[in-house]
Amino acid sequence: MGCLLKGGGGLYPRLRIGAVLLAAGEGRRMGGVVKGLIRLQGVPLLRRQLIALSGAGVDEVVVVTGHAQAAVEKEVLGFSVTLAHNDAFAEGQDGSVRFGLAALNGPFDAIFVMPSDQPLVAADDLTELIGAFKKRPAGHVVVPVVNGQRGNPILLDDEARGRILDSATNLGCHHLLERYPELVHVHGTANTRFVTDLDTLDDIQALAQRTGWKLELPEALAVG
Repeated sequence: MGCLLKGGGGLYPRLRIGAVLLAAGEGRRMGGVVKGLIRLQGVPLLRRQLIALSGAGVDEVVVVTGHAQAAVEKEVLGFSVTLAHNDAFAEGQDGSVRFGLAALNGPFDAIFVMPSDQPLVAADDLTELIGAFKKRPAGHVVVPVVNGQRGNPILLDDEARGRILDSATNLGCHHLLERYPELVHVHGTANTRFVTDLDTLDDIQALAQRTGWKLELPEALAVG
């Protein structure tokens, strides 16, 4: 039996997918906590993200380090990733996005730009975004939006990657929808995992209370 092609209403071809995992931040709103090292049920968020990316079939991952470089690099040992250190991490996330995109060995059909502070995003959620990317009618960036709230991660094509690297365009910014609507395909979804992140200590406490799961700070201060 022959394989059905997209034009016949059947299967979509497999995409070559890369990912930039952002782990360079200082965690200023959390008092200097390295958010990717927060442990959920004993597993650091960084490792959870890498497991999710692997489970979704991502071909290459760049982990961008900055603040607490040694601790972050130690946590990703054993994973097949490329490490890229951003010396200018204190200048903000935009530079880390560019740093990670430049370190990927392309070309790619799609690239995840993923923060390391999303505790609930798993392989199935990333697969949902890949499906939305394949089916999008137009646009270079897929952005999950839940009840009007922009979520993460985003998924962009190689053209968008080129625009970021060749110009001052910041396609990872929170104002992406307002500034560059012509580039964006909004993936409307009820999946609240895309909008669950940990910005403050209160966010950690709230998640622990809501789920009953144990969350621990890198310094082994337990929450929940």
